[in-house]
Amino acid sequence: MTLCVTFLGTSGAIPTTGRNPSSLFVAREGEQFLFDAGEGTQRQMMRFGTGFSVSHLFVTHTHGDHVLGIPGLLQTMAFNDREEPLAIHCPRGTRRHLRSLVTLLGNRPSFPVRINEVDGGDVVYRGGDYEVRAFDTDHDTRSVGYALVEDDRKGRFDRERAEELGVPVGPAFSRLHEGEPVELEDGAVVRPEQVVGEPRPGRSLVYTGDTRPTEATLEVADDPDLLIHDATFADDWADRADHTAHSTARQAGRVASRAGAKRLALVHISSRYAGRPTSHLAEAREAFDGDPEVVSIPDDGGSIDVPYPDE
Repeated sequence: MTLCVTFLGTSGAIPTTGRNPSSLFVAREGEQFLFDAGEGTQRQMMRFGTGFSVSHLFVTHTHGDHVLGIPGLLQTMAFNDREEPLAIHCPRGTRRHLRSLVTLLGNRPSFPVRINEVDGGDVVYRGGDYEVRAFDTDHDTRSVGYALVEDDRKGRFDRERAEELGVPVGPAFSRLHEGEPVELEDGAVVRPEQVVGEPRPGRSLVYTGDTRPTEATLEVADDPDLLIHDATFADDWADRADHTAHSTARQAGRVASRAGAKRLALVHISSRYAGRPTSHLAEAREAFDGDPEVVSIPDDGGSIDVPYPDE
């Protein structure tokens, strides 16, 4: 089952020739989500071939570099004859700002748009076997981060053991895997725990948006498979990072290490580092207690596939 993140915008507040303002596209087995929508997001979606069939937009905060792409995105969706509803989730107290963006052109979109305010700790959206959780962040405005966390999966079915116990091949296998006991022709009962292993963890990804390092980032998901963290500055502007309520790359590396993250992606890179931000990468890797090769600075259009932990 696919879980893939495409980085549509990885710049800080000011875009560069190589980096657009903040936006992430997440595809999960037929479902598509956006996290933030800086200006030009709809063009990035065209450029990198994601399509526009997103059902939910999760906004971390209402600074322009995270939301100014919404009017153009909605207009593009309308021009493509969209009829499906779109849910926009945003921090509590910011609904009117989002509503203004939705109606900026003087009329409502041709499809339903629902705006939902959220608090840190809320389950924002519940899918069939996963949920999107909001968590508190520390920025200079009302803000939240989001974590997509999958449920545990069923344990592996031991077909060889089931056949040894006399379970006939066929529907009985499925019943056991679903957690139901099976009675055999001789009256013996085979229970699921005899042929099904321990539950296997699902996948998780965490996106902080703009923030200083926070404890909430550590608590929202156990050992996240992918942490996407604010890394606006390198050590040379650490004071500026604190003053503007952002993180340095080194701080992001420390958070990833403490959270037990399996992979770290650094985003929201300040335009001060218009070239290759090699200092960010070196400092984050120094702080990360793990394989330094799993720390990266994605380019716009880059993608990361998130595998299951046991693969």
